Amino acid sequence: MKIYVLVKEVPDTYGDRKLDLETGLADRTAGEVVLDEITERALEVALSYADKNPGTEVVSLSMAPETATASVRRSLAIGAGSAVHIVDDELRGADLTLTAETLAAAIRRGEPDLVITGNLSTDGLGGVIPAMLAEHLGWTQATALSAVDISADGLTGTRSGDDGTQEVRATLPAVISITEALPDARFPNFKGIMAAKKKPLEVLSLADLGVSADPGAAPRTIMTAISEKPPRAAGVKITDEGDAAAQLVEFLAQNRLV
Repeated sequence: MKIYVLVKEVPDTYGDRKLDLETGLADRTAGEVVLDEITERALEVALSYADKNPGTEVVSLSMAPETATASVRRSLAIGAGSAVHIVDDELRGADLTLTAETLAAAIRRGEPDLVITGNLSTDGLGGVIPAMLAEHLGWTQATALSAVDISADGLTGTRSGDDGTQEVRATLPAVISITEALPDARFPNFKGIMAAKKKPLEVLSLADLGVSADPGAAPRTIMTAISEKPPRAAGVKITDEGDAAAQLVEFLAQNRLV
């Protein structure tokens, strides 16, 4: 089986996150960048299956600037056998539609049996790429899985919701996304880090994939306005003079919190 895992470099959750007020794009020089934890968990799902099924090929796929090579290499150090890195200046600021189209073209080119992604990246928070990929590819999809069991011809999984859990089944080829309920990724050891330097890393452009970034080629979303987040206002202070409970209830009611 051949499994593609989508991996993404994002600003560190624990660091500063800022937008460039002129372009509306994330300012990736504002702090540290890391491999998104949810994509590492997706990689762990693929590697766990590969551990039990010799001959399984695990490929990490990323669409990111050239500066993200170190993060792509980290996916190789964790255990992916090879990687595909899509790099093109025309992808700067790509919206969800262009991102999905580009990734789908790379997946078609690689002909995997299964694509595994995280359900939600920690920077864009779009949460729709897995479904959009399935639509582009015409494949079965099973999203937001909190548990998954992969077999040679299909998979079963559990989707958790507010009202309970749902058991889902999918035949291959398929696109699935997983939640943070799945285990953390294994930590890359020294041997894995050294091996990653020799593993294949293919760099592709839009021309290689036959995809156009021209806004006129397909419907694209545009940003109409951007503004800086307003400073946090001071909260309401309640002084207890025997009526604190009543004041608290009134505050919650006024703000529609009860």
